[in-house]
Formats: sequence, structure tokens, C-alpha cells
Amino acid sequence: MLSKRIERLDYPIRKYNALARSLEEKGEKVIYLNVGDPLKYDFRTPRELIEEVYHAMMEGHNYYASSEGVRELQEAISFKEKTWNDVEIEPRNVLVTSGVSEGINALFAALVNEGDKIVIPDPSYPLYISFADFYNARKVFYPALEDQGWIPDTDKLRSLLDKGTKFLVLNNPHNPTGAVYPARIIKEILDIAAENDIPVVSDEIYDALVFDGEFVSAAKVASPDNIIIDLNGFSKTFLATGWRLGYIYLKGPEEKIMQIRSGILNFLMTRLSAVTPMQVALARFARKSPHHLEELKRRLNERRLYTYKRLNEIPGFHMPVAPHGAFYAFPRVDLRMSDEEFAKELLVQEKVFVVYGSGFGEKGRNHVRLVFLPPIELLDEAFKRIERFMRKNLNA
Repeated sequence: MLSKRIERLDYPIRKYNALARSLEEKGEKVIYLNVGDPLKYDFRTPRELIEEVYHAMMEGHNYYASSEGVRELQEAISFKEKTWNDVEIEPRNVLVTSGVSEGINALFAALVNEGDKIVIPDPSYPLYISFADFYNARKVFYPALEDQGWIPDTDKLRSLLDKGTKFLVLNNPHNPTGAVYPARIIKEILDIAAENDIPVVSDEIYDALVFDGEFVSAAKVASPDNIIIDLNGFSKTFLATGWRLGYIYLKGPEEKIMQIRSGILNFLMTRLSAVTPMQVALARFARKSPHHLEELKRRLNERRLYTYKRLNEIPGFHMPVAPHGAFYAFPRVDLRMSDEEFAKELLVQEKVFVVYGSGFGEKGRNHVRLVFLPPIELLDEAFKRIERFMRKNLNA
């Protein structure tokens, strides 16, 4: 009855949601470390931003917007990228999406034919894997090197690219590992792509959440020959996950990016527009100094360092390097069961919800991803439960 296409979709981050809910219905206290949503914990959307939405609604901005986005928001995104990331982009080359998730879908829909080759990181954010399967593309993975802080293996990448590659995905700061790539690595990847005339899809949703090192946007160090399709949004850094507002911007040779823009916009027209009052509010707020970021990063950094310390104290857990950005830890786990079995049993036995690493690709096997978003008191309880589980099962 169902299409074969829909059966190819898989999203490991929410796979065991029903199980978690069933445990809660029995009165159990589940600690959720699976979803990267700061607002599920003790972070709050800036009050000024909420007030901007109210004003936008009261002013009558409750209509369908243009499919490419509210013009004022396109201009504000151009301003944000210049002031945050030192990247010059034309507002007309910005497309507003209902979150980065829709942006990824639109990208595949516009560019990928059945059997086309795409090159993605290993490990990788699962939507790149799932949408490749959904559109029946041919996935080729380039590995990240765990012993080097999950930095991409550029020599291996070079051997995988050819003129038939539809696009290359770059994710920095990286989900699920928290790696932040040095500028020289990004530049090397871009040069390899330019040699083969391959567009680079650069997912930079965590651009402002860097604790060690420095974030460098791909578009900043790109050559004039590079075709950059940048994915970003407001969910994480503006603490507005439920608003579902992201964006794509394009930079590169005009005739090539205009063709890509046209294809993506054709897809976006089918859903009419992203939510209008939120766009108007963010257009106003994004031009202001992001005062909330300093406190957000301070609190996250405290939890990051605590998580790194505690995970390395748990028998069977190994995490050589602390995550440099985003809000994820991706430790290796030694246990006589698969990483998916581990995640499921940890949820059943100790009511801690983490994501199994193999859901992010082959390199994620024998790892788990967890967020360090909760307050330290809740993280402490979660780690006590994980340690109890490990001591009980390590030699089983």
C-alpha cells in the first residue's frame, strides 16, 4: 500500500520516540539526550524576538509571503552573513525555507536524478543519508578521522570525486561529532571540488556555537570558481527551533547559481511560503547585536566540559577530544552489543534516550550521539544511569 520511496526514509534520532513515550505513560522519568533542541531544556527564545512576532502579527503580516522569502529577511540574512561570517551575498540569492530540513529536501528535489552520485561525510547528519535514499541517489561517503578530532580525510575525498558527482556535502561545525574544521581543510576541500566543477553544499547551522578554534564559512574562503550552496537558519543560534525558519544562499559563477536557484525555488513554490510573521520578526531582530549569544555559549561551554569529563570517567566510554562546536558528544562505546541495541537497552533499562551512532553512517558504528543541552544536575543524573548500565552490562 505504501510507496517504496517512503519505506526508504529513516530518521534514527526520533526512531524510539514511541518507546520513550510508552515508558513515560508507565510513570517512568525519561531523560532525553537525543534531540538537539535547546528549548526542551532551560534555554528560552529571546523576549525581544517574541515581541517582534507579536508586533508583526498585530501589524497585519499574516498573509502568504513570496516563495523565496520576505524581502526584508533576505536583506537581513545578507547583513547577518556579512557581520557574522564576513561573507558578501546578494539578497536575491537567498531563499528562505521552513528550517534547514526543508532546505535539504528542496536541494535534493531540485538537483538529484535517480542514480546521481552525491558525496557526503561519514559520519553524517541522517537527513543527507535519508534524502539520498528517498530520491534514489548513489551515496558515496568520505571518512572523518576520529583520532584527528573527526577532521575529514581529504586524500580519500580527492579519490572519490569526479565530473559525475552531483554535489559534495560539507558540514561545519559538524553534527554528530562537534568537530570544527580548520580553514586550511575547508580550503583544500573547496579546491578539490573546484577542480571537478562540483557544487559544495555547506551546512553551517551551528556557525556561532564554537568553543575551541574558529569557525570559517566555506563561502569566505571559496575561489571564484566554487559553487557554494550554503544551508543555515535561526533554530539553534536564535533559540527558535519551533519556528522552523532556515535559509539557503548561493554564491559562485552567476549563470550556474541562477540555474540552481531557479530549480530550488520551483520546489519551494509548491509549499507556498515559510511562516510570514516569523520572517518579519527575524528580519528585524537579525539586524541587531546578538546579545543572547554570549550567555548561550557560556552555559553550553560549561555543560560541554562537564560532559567530556564525565563520559571519560564511565567504563567502556572513549572520547579522546572534546567537541569543539555545536552541542553534541559522540563517544565510542565498548560493549558486546550493537550500538543500536545499546541505545534501545539504555532507554528500556535506565530511561536515558541517546541516538545510536550507526544511524549517522558506517563510521558511527560503536558510537552514540548525545546532547549536552540539559542543566548539569540533569546531565549528572543521566551519566549516573549510563554508568550503572555500563557496569551492569560491560562483561555480560
